[in-house]
Amino acid sequence: MYESSDLRKGLKIEIDGDPYVIVQFEFVKPGKGQALYKCRLKNMITGSQFDKTYRSGEKFKEANLEAVEMEYLYFDGNTYCFMNSSNYEQEFLTEDQLGDAKAFLKENTVCNVLMFDKKALDISLPNFVELTITEAEPWAKGDTAAGSTKPATLETGHVVQVPPFVNEGETIRIDTRTGQYVERVK
Repeated sequence: MYESSDLRKGLKIEIDGDPYVIVQFEFVKPGKGQALYKCRLKNMITGSQFDKTYRSGEKFKEANLEAVEMEYLYFDGNTYCFMNSSNYEQEFLTEDQLGDAKAFLKENTVCNVLMFDKKALDISLPNFVELTITEAEPWAKGDTAAGSTKPATLETGHVVQVPPFVNEGETIRIDTRTGQYVERVK
């Protein structure tokens, strides 16, 4: 059980049988009376958000969430298929559930899928992924007027800024937390 003093951004709690994550958090101590905890909560199943204010001393149930290691298999046009590495069961997630992660997701990528009551909610990618550049303009030596980066299209279709010396067909390492180029892979 959590108490209202444990509330913070990113904490996952259960309210009326649904998991919620605290998206924004503010602690307010008025001149008189109890401290207030103002939270913006997001339902992890439906995605709906609302504001709620709690007083000190209130208790909250911890959300029964489990991170399961799964491998991304394929995209069927509507959903993304993941396979549990231990029991080979498959779970399907929508584009909305994946969010920005779909830009760095390629087949056979192993990631953690967040489960609530045996239902997939969200994924966590590895911090770094290696992707191949499918399209990038060639670099003209001495061309410094264009800046120090150029756009490159990755095999997933995502466009990322890379240094001018990186060429089409090369494999690069991307930081999935920031979405930025890290280095070339040899």
